[in-house]
Amino acid sequence: MAKAKTNVARLRILIGAATSLGPGKADLLEAIAQSGSISAAARAMGMSYRRAWMLVDTMNRSFRQDLVVTATGGRGGGGSRVTPFGLDILARYRRTEAKASAAVAEDVAAFAGLMAGPRRRG
Repeated sequence: MAKAKTNVARLRILIGAATSLGPGKADLLEAIAQSGSISAAARAMGMSYRRAWMLVDTMNRSFRQDLVVTATGGRGGGGSRVTPFGLDILARYRRTEAKASAAVAEDVAAFAGLMAGPRRRG
């Protein structure tokens, strides 16, 4: 799972009214792919299952095909998996994110140099 970095631009893909994909949703997709579970992915990311489920639902509704599919529990157990389509979307997002970061790296560094440090209360 990607960790937040300092001095980087954050990419969100906006198509229509909803954020179809952004850093948090991409991280969630990666966590689901690694764990095979929405609940385990949510725990790993420090978010509620409900929040993770809502993000998965939003992603699935935003694309032509599901990015994540679930299986109900029972004898064989439940779980979730990122579909091949979802893995393709995730890879495309990560490539786009890398390109965008490289394209704006100089400007982001300049912004970082212009930012005020922590202010002291006195």
